[in-house]
Amino acid sequence: MEKKIWNNSATTVLRRVILCPPTYLEFQPINVITEEWLRQGQRSDHEATAREHAEFAQAYRENGVEVVLMDPVPELPYMVYARDFGASVAEGVVMGAFFQPVRRGESAVYEAKLKELGVPVVARAVSGAFEGGDFWFLDEYTIAHGIIERTDVDGFRSVRRQLQALGYTMVGVPCERENLHLDMCFNIVGEKTAVVCKAALPGFFVRMLEKRGFTLIDVPQEGVFRHHCNLQNIGEGRVMSFKNNKDVNEKMRALGLTVIEVELVELLKGGGGPHCMTFPLERY
Repeated sequence: MEKKIWNNSATTVLRRVILCPPTYLEFQPINVITEEWLRQGQRSDHEATAREHAEFAQAYRENGVEVVLMDPVPELPYMVYARDFGASVAEGVVMGAFFQPVRRGESAVYEAKLKELGVPVVARAVSGAFEGGDFWFLDEYTIAHGIIERTDVDGFRSVRRQLQALGYTMVGVPCERENLHLDMCFNIVGEKTAVVCKAALPGFFVRMLEKRGFTLIDVPQEGVFRHHCNLQNIGEGRVMSFKNNKDVNEKMRALGLTVIEVELVELLKGGGGPHCMTFPLERY
């Protein structure tokens, strides 16, 4: 019997995802993006976020991706950013550990859903903090993982030890804390193609990407806070983006990628974009 593969790269065909409706999303000062909106007196527009998320989920379905929807929990206002509870590898799921107290209750809810779906947990962060927004496959056996704000050294080392036993190499990528997660300043959008903020990334990592033959679409630091890098590749040269990301969308199209644009404005104010909102349950 052929062994089940859950997720083996950043660019193979995305087949099934976990999303969570933003029913109870309320802004809290847990990242620089939302802090700025709160200073301006902004609050979560529940009608708008529900509409945007429904369009986002439908775009996945229309492109052949099965969507598993979570049941939102009133006491967990940030569940919409489903990426962060862990990461998926070929063998199953790595359960992380949230940095922010307001998010820690999400782990049990998401793990219960994995159990319901029959998805094995093959590793977990047993010390420190480790979040899925920092996790990236560079190839089938090499993982880049941010050590920024939400994943710390202890969490990184805890998971690295376990994934090494499965045959993976993990490379830590430190950045300034304001960048939040690695997926805010680095995103693989196609085969050997990435949207990056070079100013936010360590030089060794940019050189690593260049030596691997990546074409890099560079955005300024301000673009990080506008989610210009926070996109979701769904395989076969297709990328989920949002309509206001005009410059990056044009550059991706110029490289031959198919850009699927959805209307995301209010959801971005919570501090996450298409990549943050998507947990890749199956891609191969």
